[in-house]
Amino acid sequence: MQNPYAQAQFLISCAQLGQLPHDDKPEVAFAGRSNAGKSSALNAICSRHGLARVSKTPGRTQLINLFALTDGSRLADLPGYGYAAVPDPMRRSWGRLIGGYVEQRENLRGLFLIMDCRHPLTDYDRQMLAWTVSAGRRCHILLTKADKLGYGASKAALLATRKGLLDLGSDATVQLFSASSHQGLDEARERLHSMLHGEEPAAATQPPPA
Repeated sequence: MQNPYAQAQFLISCAQLGQLPHDDKPEVAFAGRSNAGKSSALNAICSRHGLARVSKTPGRTQLINLFALTDGSRLADLPGYGYAAVPDPMRRSWGRLIGGYVEQRENLRGLFLIMDCRHPLTDYDRQMLAWTVSAGRRCHILLTKADKLGYGASKAALLATRKGLLDLGSDATVQLFSASSHQGLDEARERLHSMLHGEEPAAATQPPPA
């Protein structure tokens, strides 16, 4: 089956919410802590190695980057957050931009939240989840770099994250993912399609945490 995201094209970079397109086209946003593998995940899902820039300097993405899909919908790459070397004023500015987008953007149909499976649910991730809960947004979590952990450790991380979400009052779904090995790639694409088109994915049900 042909990847429907393979024809994604860069559309615009926005430093302020007012610069975003004014229309009714659906968007799904990718967010996550700097160096969690957000750009790599987006590139893998779209089968486009250089679509989202993968920087060796975490925190480099400072704008909302929009990518247009052939059906008229869009993907939004949000600024990475939580990198210690970023000056406080810039970090606060990014927080206002991300929070404003998640809470106010009418086009937004859901959020892919990227977490390193070895360090999930940081304080910044919890803030992002709080925004999604407050705004009633659908959220799907990719626990990236799953290839860095063994089978048992990765499953433990998945179960611990699910339990943490319940404690936070979030109904976000979560899966293991690896951009390098393509683990979980088909499920991620299915979730993305369901968000963009307002459908429930076939894999919508998750077993409760043990």
